[in-house]
Amino acid sequence: MAQKEQFQPEKMNALAAELRYVMTDMICRSGSGHIGGALSLTEIMLTLYYRSMNTDPANPKWDGRDRLVLSKGHAAPVLYATLAYKGFFPKDWLPTLNADGTKLPSHADGRTVPGIDMTTGSLGQGLSAACGMALAAKKDGKKHHIFCIIGDGESNEGQNWEAAMFAAHQKLDNLVAITDYNRMQIDGTTTEILEIEPLTDKWSAFGWNVLEVDGHDWDALFAKIEGAKSQKNGKPTMIIAHTVKGKGCTLVENQVGSHNIKCPDQKTREQYLAAVTGGPFSLPY
Repeated sequence: MAQKEQFQPEKMNALAAELRYVMTDMICRSGSGHIGGALSLTEIMLTLYYRSMNTDPANPKWDGRDRLVLSKGHAAPVLYATLAYKGFFPKDWLPTLNADGTKLPSHADGRTVPGIDMTTGSLGQGLSAACGMALAAKKDGKKHHIFCIIGDGESNEGQNWEAAMFAAHQKLDNLVAITDYNRMQIDGTTTEILEIEPLTDKWSAFGWNVLEVDGHDWDALFAKIEGAKSQKNGKPTMIIAHTVKGKGCTLVENQVGSHNIKCPDQKTREQYLAAVTGGPFSLPY
């Protein structure tokens, strides 16, 4: 298991801003990509890998590791960037996102990327797989946790609610799910497309512990995730994380159109990079 570093807010703020810059560059180099839902997950992903999850970059398949299923697989750039910065693979892979011959396709790929526990992209399936992982761990007497990140638009998928019933029935208190609740999806706001409120009440009615948190607040995130890990009441936990889609890039922040952007040329790439807040930055490749 890799040693966790002591948490330093200023250092983590700088790291989050740098990762947003790197992700923006990755997506722009590829010509297009799902920037909004990647940027909204930055603090969540860093909290998981730098503070809460037990992992080992030198041994990505370590049996005792915590697992993460990024069910909203189109947000893969934030997972790729985090894994690279943690040392799972070289940072010079990052600018090859979705290029011919790349090991980093646009959606999370567990076949080619060290540290990814499941290939994802077909929305609605990740939570079911996470349930299977959690049930297997229970039956084998393992102590690790399974984390699963789902999208709010993805919550329109019925399979999530089948998985919710299954997890509660099987008493999977080693399962922690997080909803990236940025209130936007590909065609509009979640309210316009298919209202999912009252979201807290829904998950509670399905037999889950439910926590809510500001998805960009380091200490609040850590406290909620640690609280979820400590639950031993036979219930899985859902953390509803209130986030801002496209956070940290002023051209896309809180914009429905940030779900997937096009970047046809160098000039457009420079405009997007200049809009990332918190610099100055330098690319690590």
